[in-house]
Amino acid sequence: MDTQFSKSRNRDLGQNPLLRVCFRFLLTTTLIHIVIAATGDGFVAFNPSRFSQNIDVADIEAEILAGVGGSTTNVSECAVDGPINCRDPEISSLLMRAAMNQFKDIHFSKFGKAVPGDNGTSCHMAWRFRPKKGKGEDEDPNALYKDYRSFVVARHGNCSVTVLSIGDYHSGENARKRKNKDDAREAVDELLPVVETEESFVGGKYLVYYGGGDRCKCMNQYLWSFSCMLGEAHYLNRTLVMDISVCLSKMHTSSRVDEEGKDFRYYFDFEHLKRMIPLLDQNQFWLEWGKWQEKHGLTLHLVEDFRASSPLQLVDVNDSLIMRKFGCMEPGNYWYRVCEEEETRSVIKRPWHMLKRSRRLTEIASAIAGRMGFDFDALYVKRRGETQYHGLLQDLGDRFEQGRTLYIAANEEDLALFDPLKGKYSVHFLDEFKDLWDSKSDWSDEMRKLNNGIAVEFDGYMRDSVSREVFMMGKRQFEIGQRT
Repeated sequence: MDTQFSKSRNRDLGQNPLLRVCFRFLLTTTLIHIVIAATGDGFVAFNPSRFSQNIDVADIEAEILAGVGGSTTNVSECAVDGPINCRDPEISSLLMRAAMNQFKDIHFSKFGKAVPGDNGTSCHMAWRFRPKKGKGEDEDPNALYKDYRSFVVARHGNCSVTVLSIGDYHSGENARKRKNKDDAREAVDELLPVVETEESFVGGKYLVYYGGGDRCKCMNQYLWSFSCMLGEAHYLNRTLVMDISVCLSKMHTSSRVDEEGKDFRYYFDFEHLKRMIPLLDQNQFWLEWGKWQEKHGLTLHLVEDFRASSPLQLVDVNDSLIMRKFGCMEPGNYWYRVCEEEETRSVIKRPWHMLKRSRRLTEIASAIAGRMGFDFDALYVKRRGETQYHGLLQDLGDRFEQGRTLYIAANEEDLALFDPLKGKYSVHFLDEFKDLWDSKSDWSDEMRKLNNGIAVEFDGYMRDSVSREVFMMGKRQFEIGQRT
């Protein structure tokens, strides 16, 4: 793929200093005109009333070149041997156009401000994007990923400038948002909600699920039950009291035993969930309840049989707390049973839009896709017992073009089963990218902070989440077997 994108010199502008100064003013004001806001993370968003949801190179060129006879622009008077001024609006527009011309397999949404790079000929710039990927049941249409890259910029004797090359994924460290001098990572608000005042707690209405048989079941069942509870809290317009602690099923652990003490925030976007619905961690809630319940006469409405009290029957309950208590007999004590009664299904819709994968996991997936140039096909394989799929693997020629990059998401321990594919495709597996979550990675550092300084294992559910996310970025996708 051609990495060069030049900005040539206009002869008339170069010979007329006054016209060149006027043009520079026009360019700067035009850039200000098309940028509607600088968001908190240093990105600029283009005016959606003028452009489509995604930014195209033609959008920038049409705006910048308007009123100058359709000619490209050149940097004003320069010192040929001097450092590139990366903060110059003209340089920023050059970098944006270079990125969009090189990376045609992604939709650009926002660009950050260009900043000086590693030396006088280097600039760094960040952007938000979404891959041009096929739609699937797991795809979040609003999901955006972040990249920041290094650009090598050359200035020529006539003051024209050229982007000679663009670095690898996440090569532009200086364009990465810095929270403070000690924290180079973009801030993620994953703090547990707190009760600000006695008055705010006493005036609230709450819903909690207690007990039941969902604990330590597979993550799919956990989500099916959790989303039911989430949907009921939303329907009743009550604050959800949730257990931030998760028991990870042995299906997802390397120890092959159930593991307590996992954190919901390891796997899901807690910041997003907090924006979608009011919630409290159960430890915080019971602490406050113990302090204020007797003083203010807070009342509890106990529901011990989900069949006797549907969400519709609880709408008019005025008690401060509704507690659904589940017994010990499975499967009648699964939380999701609340949403399966015929009367309930018509009013409770599982709010899947509130549940998103952890941003840290999606960043790993984005990095993997970036290393494959966002131009790859994907195969998702889930083996069930002794089911054999060798014949299916031989028939992939009808699914994927020979010679393509192929990412394989599989729960197979023996990856040699896929060796026959290596002669037809450039095959990649998850563990080729383990540097993204090893002990020296950003992910590992952030998880330690979340876990009181203790290292966190990149467990089986995390692996499956990342692989699934990468799979959904593939240009062509094919699944073999069923997900568990």
